[in-house]
Amino acid sequence: MSSNGYFITGTDTGVGKTVLACALLHAFASSGKRVVGMKPVAAGATRGTDGLINDDVTMLRSAGNVEAALDLINPYCFELPIAPHLAAEQAGVAIELAKIVDAFERLAASADLVIVEGVGGFCVPLNHREDSADLALRLGLPVILVVGVRLGCINHALLTAQAIRAKGLVLAGWIANRIDPAMPAAECNVAALSARLPAPLLGGIDFMPAPEPQRIAGQLDLSPLARLL
Repeated sequence: MSSNGYFITGTDTGVGKTVLACALLHAFASSGKRVVGMKPVAAGATRGTDGLINDDVTMLRSAGNVEAALDLINPYCFELPIAPHLAAEQAGVAIELAKIVDAFERLAASADLVIVEGVGGFCVPLNHREDSADLALRLGLPVILVVGVRLGCINHALLTAQAIRAKGLVLAGWIANRIDPAMPAAECNVAALSARLPAPLLGGIDFMPAPEPQRIAGQLDLSPLARLL
């Protein structure tokens, strides 16, 4: 298990992985760490003078305090906002985990921690044989799970935790992100997960119409991660 960073996954797409990854970057940077964000695969980008750029990648790049080349932070970027293996097929590209691992190692050489944001959920396919879980295993990083607190989150979170353990990876912690302000019994759902997930709760984030990573960073408790650093 590598001590060079964390792999950020979610219970689904749209649960706030990017915002929470940026918040983690801000929190670690404020503690004196040299940190850089990485999004190995991004689907959904606009084409500019310098090629394709994804908004999540831009956020991650701004949240870190280590300068790094864009092709290391984001080795694979696709224009269509669809499942990554489909976006790659449409672009005539094969996603290779070895290329991602090489980019990660080069980032890790210049930073204390690399915060790697996965794509979609934990088991999203990346090519014909491998998925995001295989990437997490190749990187060998402890996993932080972002739980989108909405109807169905208990089942999604517990299944994801099982998948993480099945890969032989460490679930270092989880974050409850209240993405549905109208969800009834939200706190009861968080309590149920706290009793069942085999990892510490690093923070409960209240709903924000326009989430601010730096503000969220102050709501995180990273002390349970100290044993893994």
